[in-house]
Amino acid sequence: MLNRQAVDTLGLRPAQIQEVVREEQDEIIRREQAYRDDRPFPHVKGKTVIIVDDGLATGSTMYAAVIALAELGPGRIVVAAPVASPDAIESLRSVADSVVVLAAPDPFLAVGAWYEHFEQVSDDEVRALLAERMTP
Repeated sequence: MLNRQAVDTLGLRPAQIQEVVREEQDEIIRREQAYRDDRPFPHVKGKTVIIVDDGLATGSTMYAAVIALAELGPGRIVVAAPVASPDAIESLRSVADSVVVLAAPDPFLAVGAWYEHFEQVSDDEVRALLAERMTP
């Protein structure tokens, strides 16, 4: 997904955009290998899928996730976050079946402003949580 307004505002050249695309594709592959291990991609066709984020400032990453997920044919797509900007909520309602948010402050300052602790989660923490969830 390319935000044309942001590209124009920042004056990005096509070569710069392609470099970012390559970097992001590499990161997607890295994370999928790091987190999925040998587990197959989940089958979502006809199912309700809930996509959760820690907060939605612009909502652009979640928007792209919903568009990509929709191609897999889920029955319903629900977006959930504890906090989001009103603009993000409005945008996501146009692509998701439901958007569930606990707080939508206006003006919206930053996702991190709503957390006492807002540190990055390490790859090791993600792997540990996934292993715990996947253990019967």
